[in-house]
Amino acid sequence: MPIRLGANPICWSNDDMPEIGGWISLDQCLTQASQWGIEGMEIGNKFPKTPEELGPVLKAKKLSFVGGWYSTFLIERSAKEEFKAAKAHRHLCKKLGVRPFIVAECTRTVHGNIKAPLNARPIMNKDEWKTFAKNLSALAKMLKEEEGFTLVYHHHMGTVIQNGGEIDRLMDATSDHVNLLLDTGHSTWAGDDPVRLAKTYRKRIKHIHCKDVRLDVKLEAEKHNWSFLDAVLKGIYTVPGDGSVDYPSVFKALKGYSGWVVLEAEQDAKIAPPEKYVPMGIANLKKYLGDAGWI
Repeated sequence: MPIRLGANPICWSNDDMPEIGGWISLDQCLTQASQWGIEGMEIGNKFPKTPEELGPVLKAKKLSFVGGWYSTFLIERSAKEEFKAAKAHRHLCKKLGVRPFIVAECTRTVHGNIKAPLNARPIMNKDEWKTFAKNLSALAKMLKEEEGFTLVYHHHMGTVIQNGGEIDRLMDATSDHVNLLLDTGHSTWAGDDPVRLAKTYRKRIKHIHCKDVRLDVKLEAEKHNWSFLDAVLKGIYTVPGDGSVDYPSVFKALKGYSGWVVLEAEQDAKIAPPEKYVPMGIANLKKYLGDAGWI
């Protein structure tokens, strides 16, 4: 698969806090994405959830479906139970030709709770780590062998897999069926270096989310122990090229990657309107990808 430029609708409106950009319609989001050069979209809360409905909506805007977040609870339920629970999402992705199956463990997560500071996030004990790694590996194998999906794990602030040490432990403890979604914004905020992750897990990185981090807001968030959503509202995230992530080095380290490169921003649309920031992010990403010889 060649490099393709996608976007996540959080550049327009938010899933964890729907009032952020809540007034922006799905049609506006898709129309602008297509006009500005995006080739495909991940799913958001305003999107139809069946292939029969979503397929024509995206086709009308000349956009492909990229898939999107699926919340797992593998600390609490088995791989077979999770596979069954994901039936509707599996059907949607398979019918619309999606290969990467994005998952994030959400047992006891705090990222959607604006009242919960990030230091209240869940930490797995030894037994939970063993259970989680076993179940995630089994789920990844089922998705590959029964549906042809490639499971990609989305590390995320406020969840059990947040920082670099946890990502390393996850990758060491799981089978090769488990791949990594490299999120440049979440890894930077968590104190890791996305360049390190790119170099270390190049062969297992099968999906990329590109957002940037404002370090001054990161320092304030850590100083005052903000919640994930408080930090988002105060501007911790922005589009690539408007923050601190070293994208040229990330892409250089991932030489040979093929697949989707997905633009994200996760900002308050009143303060950071998509009309300004999305084109900026697209232009910067295309420059970085071109400089790296990817496009």
